[in-house]
Amino acid sequence: MIEVKKYVLLAALIVTGLFLSKYMPEEPEKVKSKPVLRIGSECDYVPNSWEEINRSDFNHPIANRDGFFADGYDIQIAKLIAGKLDMTLEVKKIAWNDLIPSLINGEIDVIFSSMLDTEERRARISFSQPYQARKIEYGIIVDSAGPYFSATSLSDFSGARITGEKGTNLYAVINQIPGVIHAAPRETVEATVNSVLNGEADGAVIDTDTGHFYEITNKNLTLVKFSGDVGFKLGFTGVCAGVRKDNTALMLKINRAISDIKLSQRQDIMDGASARMMTLSH
Repeated sequence: MIEVKKYVLLAALIVTGLFLSKYMPEEPEKVKSKPVLRIGSECDYVPNSWEEINRSDFNHPIANRDGFFADGYDIQIAKLIAGKLDMTLEVKKIAWNDLIPSLINGEIDVIFSSMLDTEERRARISFSQPYQARKIEYGIIVDSAGPYFSATSLSDFSGARITGEKGTNLYAVINQIPGVIHAAPRETVEATVNSVLNGEADGAVIDTDTGHFYEITNKNLTLVKFSGDVGFKLGFTGVCAGVRKDNTALMLKINRAISDIKLSQRQDIMDGASARMMTLSH
């Protein structure tokens, strides 16, 4: 009799299990988290990257600066590429001279900081194809009331005190000016511009997009641009993303993503970043 009850109980359990498995709702599948794309940016080089304290539809939280957000052309391109790679973007603010060491030691995966693929840097890391729409050109920002506002060639700056951002091509190219006086390099582009405003330098080498911003926002500054062969000779391809040399798979994906962004879209992104920066500066 006991054996019969055991079989009846077992059959009941089997029937109940079949019922539950058929009619009870299935457990939702766990949502897989996306891989993270960790990028480093100087966040101090308008209109390519800057930091701000108010959240907007454009900026992105800075992971190592609580309460701060990054915006600018570099950041918008990084957001686009992260989306195309189906990755979650993480932005870290890193001082210019620490960007390549931070990449090499694995703190970040990619540099998106208006970095040019110079020969010296190519020896240390790999670079993507350029992601900026326009060709990079250098000019010199000067005092509008000073002796160099009407200069048209590098030779016109003979005897001038010229500065640039420390550790960048902006300082290295000063050697191309005949008879130049090297003013001390500064840690940021903004600091180089301030050195012109306070009279510590006669001019600061700057890329023309950034120089145009400073010229528009400060009537005391004039951007000297050069045409033809009278300006700087620049030995690089353009603004590129930097990746560790051993991370060839990521480099391939980034290059494909960049190729998918039309030049017209890139220029629209730059124009938008410039317009937002102009608004913030007033």
